[in-house]
Amino acid sequence: MDIKSMTRLAATGKMSRRDFVQLAIAAGISAAAAQTMFTKAARAEPKKGGLFRVALGSGSTTDTLDAATFPDTFNGVFGWGSLRSSLTEVSATGEIVGDAAESFEASKDAKTWVFTLRKGVEFHSGKSLTADDVVASINHHRSEDSKSAAKSLLATVKDIKADGQDKIVVTLSDGNADFPYVVSDYHLPMMPGKDGKADWQSGDGTGPYAMTAFEPGVKATGKRFANYHRDTYFDEIEIRSIGDVAARSNALTTGEVDYIDRVDLKTVDRMASGGNIGISEVSGFAHYVAPMICTMAPFDNKDVRLALKYAIDREEIVKKVLRGHGSVGNDNPIAAGVPFSHDPATKHTFDPEKAKFHLKKAGLTSLKVDLSASDAAFSGAIDAAQLMKESAAKCGIDINVIREAEDAYWDAVWMKKAWCLSYWSGRPTADLMFTTAYAADAAWNDSFWKNDRFNELLVAARAELDQTKRAAMYAEMQDIVADDGGVLVLMFYNYMNAFAKTVAHGDVVAPNWDVDGMKITQRWWFA
Repeated sequence: MDIKSMTRLAATGKMSRRDFVQLAIAAGISAAAAQTMFTKAARAEPKKGGLFRVALGSGSTTDTLDAATFPDTFNGVFGWGSLRSSLTEVSATGEIVGDAAESFEASKDAKTWVFTLRKGVEFHSGKSLTADDVVASINHHRSEDSKSAAKSLLATVKDIKADGQDKIVVTLSDGNADFPYVVSDYHLPMMPGKDGKADWQSGDGTGPYAMTAFEPGVKATGKRFANYHRDTYFDEIEIRSIGDVAARSNALTTGEVDYIDRVDLKTVDRMASGGNIGISEVSGFAHYVAPMICTMAPFDNKDVRLALKYAIDREEIVKKVLRGHGSVGNDNPIAAGVPFSHDPATKHTFDPEKAKFHLKKAGLTSLKVDLSASDAAFSGAIDAAQLMKESAAKCGIDINVIREAEDAYWDAVWMKKAWCLSYWSGRPTADLMFTTAYAADAAWNDSFWKNDRFNELLVAARAELDQTKRAAMYAEMQDIVADDGGVLVLMFYNYMNAFAKTVAHGDVVAPNWDVDGMKITQRWWFA
């Protein structure tokens, strides 16, 4: 049998690895080359079957199935990427495409959007998705008492109504050229409607897997939904919450799981050296940050904020914490590669003299501040906090690092303590990032920062259809955030995850969110 025929059989699952390697060796190919050839061939054709086990460094005992409250990757991967689907999605290559919606179109002023549902989309309960379900799902985030992280994204929605069973008409107060991106957000999945309300408690969804168990902070499981409107490959999934990076790594190396996120950068090379584990490194929009609550002293003073921005040696943090797997941040959350990204004119490089200058402008000769940190924020956060302390000390600033408990970090520290470490997965457009985390009334404005000019531009840029004018507006906004904002964007980090080579994926791993756009359970398969 020739190599071409063998490769075709391996790609369609009709030849085992053992048989392929034996025949290849008989044909004069080395064992190592044969293994590589089989792996490449087997990955070329997705195959169905198996239990896919994922361990993630997020998740909490306070988690629920309410997408409005999803705080992290664990919830996104299971409660959205596995159980549910949104009207649209960002493809692995960055395009906005239909998901539960087959198509969408806008009026000339981008104030009215019409979404047409894909035929045959079903909930796991057997109920067909209708326009009324969509209206209930979106309105779940719009009520006056809603605490949804997506509420600010929907602030311009004046009206949403069903036009028959398969069309939804959304009317906006201001034009928004990016509105299809808005409804792709992982907080906005489709849920069954009942008496005009969205049923999130059941976990019923239109996603690739139907829930079989949900243990907050522990694990969640699901089975492939036979009537899912797209392809998906695993028979079953199990998503575990394992906060400790060493325990997570051990689970992968011992074969307890097939995939982990947030690998330990100190041991990643050793982990991959055995030959059975692959590393997925994706340069995306994600960044590590240190938000300062601008309504609390001393962070209500712009010069104090600037002093701290100049007091942090970011180059050292990238080198020692990221070990080169990322790049320095300049207090601008819009990553290179996002449309309308702009490099702020002022560079907040480590500069003790400038730090002292701004302290003096604030009426201070020295400063002592608390910084709350935990590796729940990101792997290496405690190390980053110590490095921040060391560089700030050279500027007359005493940073008292408070090591916080991991399990309660997102409930008791983030957006409650005056200064802490955190992370953002980023967003595929500047408007989504700014509207989610920097708009004055955004639920996740974690620095509680308000700037009138910024908020004026945010509304104007969203509606502007002239791309040159829009670019100028977003550039000014990024300058304002960097200079005046309350978030230290420390660094952009590459998504560094590891997987058993028994699993495979497509040619591109998505950069918009971690864990393949949080769609890994849908997009990967067993080789």
